[in-house]
Amino acid sequence: MKKVLFLCTGNSCRSQLAEAYLRHFAGNQAEVYSAGVETHGVNPRAIATMKEDGIDISGHTSNHVDEYRNIDFDFVITVCDHAREVCPYFPTNAQKFHHNFSDPAKAAGDEATIMAAFASVREEIKAYCEAWVGENIR
Repeated sequence: MKKVLFLCTGNSCRSQLAEAYLRHFAGNQAEVYSAGVETHGVNPRAIATMKEDGIDISGHTSNHVDEYRNIDFDFVITVCDHAREVCPYFPTNAQKFHHNFSDPAKAAGDEATIMAAFASVREEIKAYCEAWVGENIR
């Protein structure tokens, strides 16, 4: 079974969505984790936008990358430029991937506008994860 880590700045939104979608698409073919170079807690809007797509992440936790130092990952995927720039060295042979997704937590405006930003990023991450599983897991 392949071990995959999604890494973001605060492990509050983008990496949480990616973790959930990769689990969804990979099924029992991958063990999926997410972490941040900081921890900000799981964003309530991330929980809400995933619920709209039928996936419950309300039980997810925001984890620091140091918690996973002893896991030999097959893949490490950074989902924001900041995490890629400050990503700590992993003593592993993990294959590294990077895709910079916009941060919906920085969206401004009324609630409908902010949730539209979350939905847009959710759909980008969903498409990325589905394609990634097809290319790297199956």
